[in-house]
Amino acid sequence: MPPASRRGDLLVGASFVVAALALLLIGGSGQSVSPATATLYVLLIALAMQIRFDVGAGFTVPTQAVFVPMLFAVPAAVIPLLMPLALALGMVPGMIRRQLSPSWLLTAVGNSWFAVGPAFVLVLFNDHSPAVRWGILPLALGAQFACDFGASAVRERFYGRRSMRELLEEVRPVYAIDLALSCLGLAVAFTTIASGSQFSVLLIAPLFVLLRFFSRERHERLEQLADLNDAYQGTALLLGDVVEADDAYTGQHCKGVVRLALDVAEELGLDADLKRNVEFGALLHDVGKIAVPKEIINKPGKLDEREWAIIKTHTIEGQRMLEKIGGFMREIGGIVRASHERWDGGGYPDGLSGEDIPVEARIVSTCDAYSAMTTTRSYRKAMPVADALAELERCAGTHFDPSVVTALLSVVLPEVGAGGQEPDREPLEQLVGVALQADPAPAIAASVAPSAPRRIPAKRAQGRLRRRSSSSARQ
Repeated sequence: MPPASRRGDLLVGASFVVAALALLLIGGSGQSVSPATATLYVLLIALAMQIRFDVGAGFTVPTQAVFVPMLFAVPAAVIPLLMPLALALGMVPGMIRRQLSPSWLLTAVGNSWFAVGPAFVLVLFNDHSPAVRWGILPLALGAQFACDFGASAVRERFYGRRSMRELLEEVRPVYAIDLALSCLGLAVAFTTIASGSQFSVLLIAPLFVLLRFFSRERHERLEQLADLNDAYQGTALLLGDVVEADDAYTGQHCKGVVRLALDVAEELGLDADLKRNVEFGALLHDVGKIAVPKEIINKPGKLDEREWAIIKTHTIEGQRMLEKIGGFMREIGGIVRASHERWDGGGYPDGLSGEDIPVEARIVSTCDAYSAMTTTRSYRKAMPVADALAELERCAGTHFDPSVVTALLSVVLPEVGAGGQEPDREPLEQLVGVALQADPAPAIAASVAPSAPRRIPAKRAQGRLRRRSSSSARQ
């Protein structure tokens, strides 16, 4: 466990111990604890931890189905102190199988914060029956989520992996599952009271067996999907290498386009799936140029109409190649096809305009043009950065999506500094040393090509206990 992570877990764990002891002092007087009942629920929670449901980029466990009846079977003030023991016992099988390091036992204390909120509510209202006043149960559940999220947020400040918005997106499905399991747990609580025996909670055991079967089946399918996703990504990376081997400029150019496109996507607040599309769209947007003769791609002079007609086919050819691969590469193929469309509808091959163009293609197109303008070719020198940015601003609303241009400026200007002088610029249509009689957009496309990206790993559920794993959308 990294030192920063350990410090975060120690801080969250220490604060939990203080809160749990304070709650025991406030509400634990005069209440007896049945050792058999406490042991029963501790063991059941440890058992429930062996059933993991993959949810998004992480996992959740059905402990809520046992935790809810435990709130009414054991004095509420004692429950937070029992929870670290239950979570630690739940980790033992993983340590025996050497899937977890003993250092992970530190997380059991901090991960028990979820128990403090509802226990405090029940102590505060001095009501320990599931048939409590109608407002207490929702309040207890809300306190549970608040304490759990607060502890996770403090940890993230030390881990530095996710923003609060990303953390909220991650826990949302987990809390939805907990809400559903709370209803089941409440039914179990009523059953134990009606039967007069806490051992009635064991009736939930067959459900756990069934849930374990389905969770393992789902995990295996997700593993297969992750392996297939890795294969698609490997194929894309191989294609990027083929493009670079086929034309060195094209390959090096695209490395810059990928990096810039990802930064622009981040600036625009795109989600992980769209960022993935941006990365591979930028990598492969000119893969179809493999089929274009080199004498046309590297021609130092103007292209005639026949040569331009051949150049324009590279987006369609690229889409055809990627659709043959299948999977999410079909979606990348659509981005490749649209990567030379224009905001005003003057691009190719389909004449799309405005938001009919996929946002990923709009980002790739803008970053592609910027990279082309600021890269030296055999037939022209690179344009100064200030001039290139001014040209993008001039063409925002015609060639490019204005919002994408604004995001690109926000990314690039802090790195190069804003120049105050008026740039001496050529029209965008003449930047690549070739001319089009009617359509200037292909002139940008003729000088640009793809790169090797930073790899996006498949999402796998292998994070920290109790609930969430970290996923990387970008490395």
